[in-house]
Amino acid sequence: QVQLVESGGGLAQPGGSRRLSCAASGSILSINAMGWYRQAPGTSRDSVAISHSDGTTNYADSVKGRFTISRDNAKNMVYLQMNKLEPEDTAVYYCFATIRLRGGSYYQGYWGQGTQVTVSS
Repeated sequence: QVQLVESGGGLAQPGGSRRLSCAASGSILSINAMGWYRQAPGTSRDSVAISHSDGTTNYADSVKGRFTISRDNAKNMVYLQMNKLEPEDTAVYYCFATIRLRGGSYYQGYWGQGTQVTVSS
């Protein structure tokens, strides 16, 4: 009923930039939070940046000042601009959204399939 599709992953050099995009589609009535998580091999999936429907944003301490989250509510899209990339940013990045379906009465969470970001020289 709902799909989250990420794009923009790939290889970047240390100090470089990449922009991730995520499009939500399906039987969507409204979206509350949209954001990004990441998971490196052997680690847990951790929050990177979240954009709430009230306009507030939250960032992991490790990306503050380097990453910027933005969203286009009309298109049901969320973006992650990643600057000053570091090798420690290498991970699979997952899009996440809390969505209320048409005909539904509550919000539930959905995940994208993930996109690999590798930072290496």
